[in-house]
Amino acid sequence: MELKDILDKNIIDLKVQGSTKTDVLHNMSKLLLAHGYIDDIDTFVKDIYAREAEGPTGMGSGLSIPHGKSSAAKKISIAIGRTLHPIQWESSIDPSGFQKTDMIFLFCVSADSSFAQNHMLLLSQLAGKLGNESRLAQLRACTTAQEIIDTIVCEDSELKQHASSEEEIVDLDIDL
Repeated sequence: MELKDILDKNIIDLKVQGSTKTDVLHNMSKLLLAHGYIDDIDTFVKDIYAREAEGPTGMGSGLSIPHGKSSAAKKISIAIGRTLHPIQWESSIDPSGFQKTDMIFLFCVSADSSFAQNHMLLLSQLAGKLGNESRLAQLRACTTAQEIIDTIVCEDSELKQHASSEEEIVDLDIDL
């Protein structure tokens, strides 16, 4: 399974509402429910928070990748949200224990053990893609959900070069 197989423009919100992590997770979960990815928002968010209790999912560079397995998930996908204003998110990268997040990649994965291998593979693929500063800059500049998908799935060699001539690679510390 590849990222391109599970990205859906219907569950991408470039102006996700919310001033807190909980608000944003609930609003992104509403998209998942509306498009048949989950069958219960409260159960899904509770399961995401259960995974969050094991370790923070703030990855630095304004990114957060909440993930976990939920009995409310019906099919695997990643809801993507870009907030209008950065919100506080737990992170092991920042000495304060928090970071400002404006891009959230919310994994929707069933608790069924057959999904576990795909979940880890997809998480690894996404982290690799998001470790590229040029890609991050382009994701923040995207104006449509389809542009977000195209930017995520394109190869590094296809990326438009960032304003600086030297591309910085970001090391994303993800607790699996």
